[in-house]
Amino acid sequence: MEPDLIASHWPLDLQAAFTEPPKPIDFVLPGLAVGCVGALVSPGGAGKSMLALQLAMQIAGGPDWLDLGRLEQGAVLYLPAEDPLPVLHHRLFALGQNLDARQRAALERDLRLISLQGASPNLLDSQWLEAITLWAEGVRLVIIDTLRRFHNADENAACAMTQVLGQLERLAMGQGCAVLFLHHTSKLAAFQEVGDQQQASRGSSVLVDNVRWQGYLATMTRKEAQQLSVSAQQSHRYVRFGVSKSNYVPPLPERWLVRGEGGVLHPASLDVTRRAGGKRALL
Repeated sequence: MEPDLIASHWPLDLQAAFTEPPKPIDFVLPGLAVGCVGALVSPGGAGKSMLALQLAMQIAGGPDWLDLGRLEQGAVLYLPAEDPLPVLHHRLFALGQNLDARQRAALERDLRLISLQGASPNLLDSQWLEAITLWAEGVRLVIIDTLRRFHNADENAACAMTQVLGQLERLAMGQGCAVLFLHHTSKLAAFQEVGDQQQASRGSSVLVDNVRWQGYLATMTRKEAQQLSVSAQQSHRYVRFGVSKSNYVPPLPERWLVRGEGGVLHPASLDVTRRAGGKRALL
C-alpha cells in the first residue's frame, strides 16, 4: 500500500469536532459549497452555457445579471468544449457591453477561459486531470461545459460515472474550490417537459445522487406561455432557472429569465409564482 494513501487519510478528531465551533460553510453559489460538485442540467439549446458564463463572470468580478445577490469574488476556470471560438467571442462581446472599467479589469484578471473544443479532454486520463488541476490553481469555481465532452465512458454505467465524479470531487477538494458541470436532460424528460426534476438528468442516476447541488434551466412550455400571456413568437426567449437539489441550504426560489441582446439572460418581469423547496409561493 502506498504511504501517501495512509498519510492523507486519518480518523477525524472527534474531540475537536464536538468542542470547537465549526467555521461557516463557504458557498460559491447559493447552496454549492467549496469542495463539492454540482450540476446544471437543461435540454440542448436552452441557454445553460450562457447562464454558466454569466455565473462565472459574476464570481470573477462582473455584475449580478441574475439577481442572485452578493457572491464572494474569486477566480474562475471555465472550460467550454462544445462551442467554437467565434461563438464564445460573440457571447463575451455581448456580455462585455454591460461591464464598467472596474468589472472588465477584474474579469481580465480572474476569468480563465480555455476553449477545449476538438481537444477531447478526458477526466479519466491522468495527464488531462493534471492539466485541469494546474489551470484550476487558486480558483473558487471550475465550470465543465459539458460533462459528456470530458470523458469517453458510458454515461449510463454507474461504475464509470462514479469514477468521473470522483475525479471532479478530487479536483474540488484538492484545490479548495467548487466544480460545476453542465449536462443535458434525457430525451424522455425533454419530451415530457419535466427538465426541472432531479431525475431529468441524462445517464446514470449517479450523476444526480452523487452531486450536492443541481440546478436546471427549462424552456417555456406552450401551457406556461398561455398562462403567462406570452405569445408563441416570444416564448422561446423565456427560460425557468431553479434548483432541484440543494443538500445544505434551502434551494433558490425558481425564477423566469429572458434572453436579451446577444442571448444575455436577465430576470423576466412576469406575473408568475415561483417554486421554492417544491412548493409554490407568490412573487
